[in-house]
Order: sequence, then structure tokens, then C-alpha cells
Amino acid sequence: MATTWRYLAAVGLLISLLGVVAIVAPLVTGLALSALLGALLVVSGVSHGVHVFSARGWIGALSQGLLALLYVVGGIVTLVNPVLGLTTLTLVLAVVFVFNGVLEILMGLRLRSRPNWWWPIASGVLALAVGVLLWIGWPSTAEWAIGLLFGVNLLSSGLSMVFLALNGRRAARDGSAIGT
Repeated sequence: MATTWRYLAAVGLLISLLGVVAIVAPLVTGLALSALLGALLVVSGVSHGVHVFSARGWIGALSQGLLALLYVVGGIVTLVNPVLGLTTLTLVLAVVFVFNGVLEILMGLRLRSRPNWWWPIASGVLALAVGVLLWIGWPSTAEWAIGLLFGVNLLSSGLSMVFLALNGRRAARDGSAIGT
């Protein structure tokens, strides 16, 4: 148990470093994520295609076949042209941020009678602002948005793991001092 914190800290540092790399090279990161999504779509499409043979009835088989075709075509288009995939992902992300922001603001307004009701509003305003900025700058925001946001997420996740590990180290040290 005393060394568990070291593994968590090491993994956290690795994830943090990957986050920094993604932040420094957001276009490369975005294109890599786009290609990964394309590959996952193709695999999902093949899986739906296999499921056609076990679907019940012609409606189930037809829907699985259409899903298979949609996934495979979408995946191949994304693999052949990852820039198009990245541009599309950025547009989808902008829409998600806008809707998320509006919903959080509405939720915060409904919670006005509670303490800290303004946190969802603040979060919603930030999400709405990011979504609008991505939308206004689209398609050029595709060059940096996905990679940068992914990198920031990796960096913050990695750092939180490191800080949790340091707390674990402190707890292990304090626990061993109490037991002696």
C-alpha cells in the first residue's frame, strides 16, 4: 500500500506530459484523434454488419445494415480525410458547448433559492462562450480546438492524479508514524 502512491504519481505525470504534448501540438493531436475516431467507426460498422445476420426480422436487419453502412462510410471518409473529420468534430463540439451552456444557465436559474446557485450559471456562461467562439471561428478553430481541449483535459487529469498520489504518500507516512 505504501508504494501505490508512486504508481499513481507516475501515471499522473505521464498523462500530464501527454497533455502538454497535445497542447503544444494541437493540430497533430486533433488529426490523430480524428483518425482514431475513423478507425473506431469502421470497427463499429463491421460489428453492426455482423449483427445483421442475428437481427430479428427484416426491419431489424435493415436498420443494422444501414447503421453498418453509415458507420463504415463515415469511418472511411474520416480516415481518408482526417481534416474533414476534425472540422466536423469541431463543429459538433461547438454545438455541444452551446447547448450545454444554455442548459447549465437554465439549471442555475432554477436553483436560485439554494446556496452556490451561481456556479452552474458561471460554468454555463463559460461553456456558452467557448461554444460561440468555436462557432464564430469555424472552420479555422478546427486547427487547434480539439487538440488543445483534449490536452488541457489530459493535463488536468494527470495533475489531479499526482496530487492524489501525494496525499496518499502523506497518509501512508502518517499512518506508519502512528503505528510505530
